[in-house]
Amino acid sequence: MYDMDKIRAQWAAQRPDLDTEPMALIGRIIRLSAQLTDEMGRTFARHGLNGASFDMLATLLRSGPPHALSPNQLLETMMVTSGTMTNRIDQLEKDDLVARVRNPNDKRSVLVQLTTKGHRIVDAAVTDHVETQKVLVGGMTEAERAALNGQLQTYLTALEVDKLA
Repeated sequence: MYDMDKIRAQWAAQRPDLDTEPMALIGRIIRLSAQLTDEMGRTFARHGLNGASFDMLATLLRSGPPHALSPNQLLETMMVTSGTMTNRIDQLEKDDLVARVRNPNDKRSVLVQLTTKGHRIVDAAVTDHVETQKVLVGGMTEAERAALNGQLQTYLTALEVDKLA
């Protein structure tokens, strides 16, 4: 078991001059992220997907009909390189989950579009994903979830502002 309090006590014994409170907070966030990612990964795997493939297919699904976006539009929503994006599209196309289609507004470019199979799979996966997420936050009350969500938003905003400065 990952005991942040024990780790802090060990550091306090070795380096009493260090304030390890931030270490505890960040350590808990990292541990929480890993547990959430693992559990959601199991949900994706039941549909033959992983986190990356689910993310791309879900992005196409939530974009609305015709469930097609340009590779650049996909890049804007995901934090990956263009080479990684190309590889993901290639793999999803190979699995018949997406197809590259001509962009009707620009004959020189293509769109990445969900196939019928891709739509069916991601639609089922997103339903299960939402249920998994409900279970994962089920140990907190609605008020606790709202408070934590607000605190995390404040924290993320502060970090993002600091990065821009």
